[in-house]
Amino acid sequence: MGTRQDPNSTPSPTDRRKNMEVTRLADALPYEAPKHHGGGQTNTEGVVVGLSHFLPGGGVEQSSSEAERIYVVLEGQITVTTENGPVLLGPLDSCLIPAGEAQSVQNTTNRPPAMLVIATPDSDDIQ
Repeated sequence: MGTRQDPNSTPSPTDRRKNMEVTRLADALPYEAPKHHGGGQTNTEGVVVGLSHFLPGGGVEQSSSEAERIYVVLEGQITVTTENGPVLLGPLDSCLIPAGEAQSVQNTTNRPPAMLVIATPDSDDIQ
């Protein structure tokens, strides 16, 4: 059975996890992404996985990042806007936001959607 690492410890780059690490909701570490409101993260080395909920009218201000991101809508609808225009994503739709591409996210519905966010961390997002 694996054990949870101390969230205050910093593993060396040569440390490799050999056992599954389980993070219970109550133990999830906070993740404060620039221009985002709320969220959570697991204690990973190469990827950040978060779950975002946006109240009606809520979203993410336009920004770009050096992190590549994948958004997967789990429930509801969300509008993702890039320089190519807005795209409405529904349940189990996903999109890849390449590193450096500016985007915004907006909930234009009357229900809060759930969106899985998978990102490669960069120094601006993860500290």
